[in-house]
Amino acid sequence: MTNSLMTEQAGAVLRRLHAAADDQEAGRVTVPLPPPPDGLASWHEAPAAARAEAFQDFYIPISRDAGRLLYSLARAIRPETVVEFGTSFGISTIYLAAAVADNGTGHVYSTELSSKKVEAAQANLEEAGVAKPVTILEGDALQTLAEVAGPVGLVLLDGWKNLCLPVLRLLEPKLAPGALVAADDITHAGMAPYLDFIRDPASGYVSVAFPVEDGMEISSWTGR
Repeated sequence: MTNSLMTEQAGAVLRRLHAAADDQEAGRVTVPLPPPPDGLASWHEAPAAARAEAFQDFYIPISRDAGRLLYSLARAIRPETVVEFGTSFGISTIYLAAAVADNGTGHVYSTELSSKKVEAAQANLEEAGVAKPVTILEGDALQTLAEVAGPVGLVLLDGWKNLCLPVLRLLEPKLAPGALVAADDITHAGMAPYLDFIRDPASGYVSVAFPVEDGMEISSWTGR
């Protein structure tokens, strides 16, 4: 059975990207961050477009274990449509694209506000050899994802934390029965409203936290 993650082509790109992200997180490589706009205490309060521009050189990646988890989930459920909120430099997109390519069916629709990151992610996908089943939608996810047709079988929420719940609610009418929704960085304070919603049985999900780095919530859509 094919496993594109084991190819030298994809493996080399993932090793390079994860290493660069590790160096940035550890402070071995520093990226200057401008002060937040006037009147705002932090960048978390800024509009999404302004944040995207300010963080255009920051990786903000999923972990290696989270990537392998996503690959495994996508291989298991064989979704025809995968939606990713937050492409960044394409690390998570490579894992999802590899799974879809190895399944031999399906397509990944990813969305990213930063044009610089869109260009970099596209180049990384092509270098990894998994670009064919991926479309990166540049712009506001609440607009670009509105055009994606269902049924959506797998969703990755890894963009700005205050937008994870609005993006999920936008996609809900398009979710296939039993669709999986993976939300990364659930230890982030900004994920509290999302977790309150997704863990409420009345919302229509069965949800469990997975102990990968920074936590990942895996939820199955049962409908309401």
